[in-house]
Amino acid sequence: MSLTLAKPCPIPNINFTAVSFGAEPPLWYAAYTLPRHEKAVAEQLGLRQVETYLPLYLSVRRWAERRALVQMPLFPGYVFVRTSAGDRIRVLEHPSVLRLVTFNGRPAPLPAGEIERLRAALEFGKAEPFPFLIPGKRVRVKSGPLAGVEGIILRRKGRTRLVVSVEAIHRSIIFDLDAPDLESAIN
Repeated sequence: MSLTLAKPCPIPNINFTAVSFGAEPPLWYAAYTLPRHEKAVAEQLGLRQVETYLPLYLSVRRWAERRALVQMPLFPGYVFVRTSAGDRIRVLEHPSVLRLVTFNGRPAPLPAGEIERLRAALEFGKAEPFPFLIPGKRVRVKSGPLAGVEGIILRRKGRTRLVVSVEAIHRSIIFDLDAPDLESAIN
């Protein structure tokens, strides 16, 4: 058996700054997509000049006696989009976007800085999906590239791991860390 690398799908991550006087600033939202349509949605929304973020990880997949490295979404079924309230229709017009994540019937923006913290955490190293955990004892990373990121501590296979959750979409990812880099977070 040989290991082949699947060709990555180019996903534009374009930063467009909308200049409108009196308009509200664009915020990050989680767009819920059809199953396995995340890459196509991110690419097409990028072409429509909507800023998107689709975090990916490498996974080994097997097909009939061969294995391939495939880029998979860290949060299956979701693409993060940055848009203003008036421009949300450009996102919702895409046929593979089912809806934006809502709270009480209104699109719920992600907390300020959540996407930036997620990007910073993913630059640190390898991450993989993890089942969403009910909030328990939270810790904060006090040093290193993930400094300031909060999550839940977990010991697995003799290693210290940090579970970081995006509560708006009930999804989590996990990182390997050193215990001395952690401190208790105040709730």
